[in-house]
Amino acid sequence: MYNAYRTLFAPFNSWGAAVQQLWSNPAFPLSGTPFGRAMAAGGELLERTTRTFPKPAFALTSTVIGGRDVAVQEERVLQTPFCDLIRFRRESGRQDPKVLLVAPLSGHHASLLRDTVLQLLPGHDVYLTDWIDARLVPLTAGSFDLDDYVALMQGFLRHLGPGAHAIGVCQPGVPLLAAVALLAEDGDVATPQTLTLMGAPIDTRVHPTQVDDFATGRSLDWFERSVVQEVPAGEPGAGRKVYPGFLQLAGFISMNPSVHAKAHWKLYRDLIDGNEDDAQSHRRFYDDYLAVMDVPAEYYLQTVASVFQRHDLARGEMIWRGRKVRPAAIRGTALFTIEGENDDITAPGQTFAAHALCSGIPQERKRHHLQPDSGHYGIFSGRRWREEIFPLVKAFIEGEC
Repeated sequence: MYNAYRTLFAPFNSWGAAVQQLWSNPAFPLSGTPFGRAMAAGGELLERTTRTFPKPAFALTSTVIGGRDVAVQEERVLQTPFCDLIRFRRESGRQDPKVLLVAPLSGHHASLLRDTVLQLLPGHDVYLTDWIDARLVPLTAGSFDLDDYVALMQGFLRHLGPGAHAIGVCQPGVPLLAAVALLAEDGDVATPQTLTLMGAPIDTRVHPTQVDDFATGRSLDWFERSVVQEVPAGEPGAGRKVYPGFLQLAGFISMNPSVHAKAHWKLYRDLIDGNEDDAQSHRRFYDDYLAVMDVPAEYYLQTVASVFQRHDLARGEMIWRGRKVRPAAIRGTALFTIEGENDDITAPGQTFAAHALCSGIPQERKRHHLQPDSGHYGIFSGRRWREEIFPLVKAFIEGEC
């Protein structure tokens, strides 16, 4: 049905693009008139609302270190069927702290963390998990579940080596915390020096959100029957069972449809009024937000069951490949949790729950920050992240180095 929708609206998309190009072309006599700007704005809005958004590029080619521009190169240092580890290598020669930034595997591409990476780059050697769209992974690559996720995090941390720092944004909170706990219990030198969890659903029993209620209000069998789909023929991953990204996106938009409608109406007005900076800001956000990917069904179903329905980690009952996960085993890693006051996806208190679980970490090496007036995305992207939250993360890492 989704593929049929894309085919059906392809002509409308082409028409919208043509209208926008015609009425915004300086050579067209009416392009600068109020009517011309309205036509161009309407064409762009039609094109964007019927577009299938591709995976966005990070496009981070430089950063500023010590007042001078420094070139940045994106390198794939490890490749696995379901996730690549990429490094943003800076041509500076500096030996700054290594940071593993774990992006969510929840339907959006890792490029959603572009602003997070951008702020970290000047003072950190940044590595990022770049998840692969499951519709592109052939069946011959096998499956990928929550246990595999935890193992992958351990492998990435071992690649970074001793003294690294880990940051998990939203969904990775549980598997990343589990991976660190297992490394710590084994006395592995790859156990990170610090662990920062941002808007992570460590214990979704605390102030349940609409997302949490949806997950607990239905059986696992319902999720398997209703939202798990098979990748259609013609795709590299044909036959693979996935949770489609477009369903995740539809779910997020349905939570606040008026907010997204107002944002697009504002884009229309900004285009007419010539507010190009505001229009470009809208484009950047929604190019990332509307670009979605499919996730492996086995991982998705295990996450629903373990994190949202049974609360395994929060209850001290999480099992990884026959082994119990004990966050209390973490002793040498400092912990920082960050939450948004208005987060309607991961409510305040759900991430803070990690402090009680990590009872082996001395209190003086634990920090928590509740960001006023911030929603979910505001804690890792945008002005509040840049001006208020990032300085705290930077100081936390530097204080533990």
